[in-house]
Amino acid sequence: MRKGCALGEWGDAVVGPYRGLFDTPGAKGFVVAGFIGRMPMSMLGIGIILLISMITGSYATAGAVAATTNVSYAVAAPLSGRLVDRFGQARVVTPLALVNGAALVALMLCALWGLPHWTLYATGFVVGATSVSLGSMVRARWSNLLGGSAKLHTAFAFESVADEVIFVTGPAMVTVLATAINPYAGLIAALVFMLGGSLVFAMQRGTEPPITGVRHAGGSPITIPAIALLSCVYLALGAVFGSVDLITVAFAEEQGVKGAAGFLLAAFAGGSMVSGLWFGSRAWQLSLRTRFVRAIIVFAVGLLPIAFIGSAPVMAIGLFVAGLAISPTLITGFSLTERLVPASLLTEGMAWISTSIGFGVAVGAWAGGRLTEAFGASNAYGFSLACALLAAIVGIGGSGLLRLPEAPSPAKG
Repeated sequence: MRKGCALGEWGDAVVGPYRGLFDTPGAKGFVVAGFIGRMPMSMLGIGIILLISMITGSYATAGAVAATTNVSYAVAAPLSGRLVDRFGQARVVTPLALVNGAALVALMLCALWGLPHWTLYATGFVVGATSVSLGSMVRARWSNLLGGSAKLHTAFAFESVADEVIFVTGPAMVTVLATAINPYAGLIAALVFMLGGSLVFAMQRGTEPPITGVRHAGGSPITIPAIALLSCVYLALGAVFGSVDLITVAFAEEQGVKGAAGFLLAAFAGGSMVSGLWFGSRAWQLSLRTRFVRAIIVFAVGLLPIAFIGSAPVMAIGLFVAGLAISPTLITGFSLTERLVPASLLTEGMAWISTSIGFGVAVGAWAGGRLTEAFGASNAYGFSLACALLAAIVGIGGSGLLRLPEAPSPAKG
């Protein structure tokens, strides 16, 4: 009985702080719409690869189109963030979502009709460039509602956990739909999620951050040294994510359990999800800078064992442990961005973090693929570890740029 009570108390301690978030007027609406609307961020890549590889029989073409989509999103996200800061979320999200939906339909039709491959690249580029960065906008709404409050730390933690849930469920969903029902079914589901969530999100004007009408004299947030530093760190971390995803699929195949690849990747995201819940429930006394530095150190150290594991079950444990530092690193990064960037540039500032991760994922997937073919999956994990160490070195070396003025709230660094 005591054990049950202890577990119940622990659960209340972890989950309790999140309940109060949704007492904030309007929060439930934009959180649910934002979650649904950004489901495609974990579905598009694998959905495009599955569709085009099934239609054309070429994984090379499928991967290249998916990479084109990822890179165009990474380039365009800060630009769309700037438009949002200038004109407001609703006025930008609605047309972007409609154009994005049309481009995704065009991509599927080009595949269906067997049109030349350049049409797949062209439509894939438009799909990426018009993808709505709802994650940044949801965090901007939380910042608008809870700025200056200790609850903002918990809100950012919740969104990081939501991202991990998306990355656990999205790929599995699109894979089942594309392989068991129809090659187009996964992308059609992503289209429905995107349009439904984005348009409902845009309709909720009550929680939309106000347009200040003032443009910060410094121009883009990337010109702020601390944001440039964070972007470099997250570029390296994105390379970890992209390489681990690809190498783990090859590792499972090497071990003769290719079907377990999804489980292994779910363990990686699952570790992040668990730590995010715990991390966000704590009222931290440590500064944001200290939390950030410690998180990237733990992440680098946590990745070390996977370079020496030769068993799928043990790898699942290793990836779960390595994933434990992901959410704390992302949460503190977004929190630092919220503190370092002027309100008139906040959405663009958040988008630069997402862009850096996106570029890193593309680089990591490419490098991971080449190294896996050349040296085998187990050895290729060394690249992931090297990128994590690079992120830690850059973050620690430049951490002086992340010092913040003392704030009254312990969760604000």
